[in-house]
Amino acid sequence: MTAARDELTAGLPTPFDTAGASFFEVLRRQAPAAVPPLLAGQAVPPELLAQMVEGTTVLAVAAVGGVVVAGDRRATAGHMISRGDMRKVFPADDRSAIAISGAAGPAMELARVFATELEHYEKVEGEPLSLEGKSNKLAGMVRAHLPMAMQGLVVVPLFAGVDPRTGEGSIFEYDPAGGRYEARDHAATGSGSLAARATLKRLHRFDAGLDGAVRTSLEALFDAAEEDSATGGPDLIRRIYPIVAVIEPDTGYRELPDVEVAAVIEDVIALRQR
Repeated sequence: MTAARDELTAGLPTPFDTAGASFFEVLRRQAPAAVPPLLAGQAVPPELLAQMVEGTTVLAVAAVGGVVVAGDRRATAGHMISRGDMRKVFPADDRSAIAISGAAGPAMELARVFATELEHYEKVEGEPLSLEGKSNKLAGMVRAHLPMAMQGLVVVPLFAGVDPRTGEGSIFEYDPAGGRYEARDHAATGSGSLAARATLKRLHRFDAGLDGAVRTSLEALFDAAEEDSATGGPDLIRRIYPIVAVIEPDTGYRELPDVEVAAVIEDVIALRQR
């Protein structure tokens, strides 16, 4: 009788199950059909990889008063421009942001699941994770994606935020194997990251504040677009501009409206035309 009852209730959710603070693990346990399986070692066909949409350059800059996270809007599929308005910067919660590069589909899914993980943890535990804890959580998720990365679906995020406990901002870089590295002042990843990093090293001033960090970020994306064909510059005709998010201790995550981003871009263009 007991065995029959256990078999009958095996697929039912356990009421008030708060044993774990990971939403993904709860989903895997209670609804395994909702969690897509890995490809079980099967190689991704080359023709499919050639059609994969890739997100490119994203960066983050720390300054007095918080951090700035920015990304261009271009996505590529092989040698073709797939999209000119892709979003690569997402709020992780009200005090942090995740920026994505690499295989666009898995990367956007990672950003969404990560945000859900943080929300679920806060509801279960009654308080949010520290910024350090959030960065470690993301590292574990990237590490879990390694089997897919080994087949060519590489996802490399960038994470930045402000710890509400200290009011200090931090930036974290990752590698495809889940390695996590804290950046001191700035970081960039994606195909145009080499050019972006060179500009960040040359122009970054921590004491310039968030306005200075916004301008430095846009200058770095400009230089990346000039050196890397997969990185898109601002589309002045269609008025598609980089996404720029500012994270402050008091107000948290906010994205700059296009009109503010456009004003900085026009100033940069005018200066470079002289």
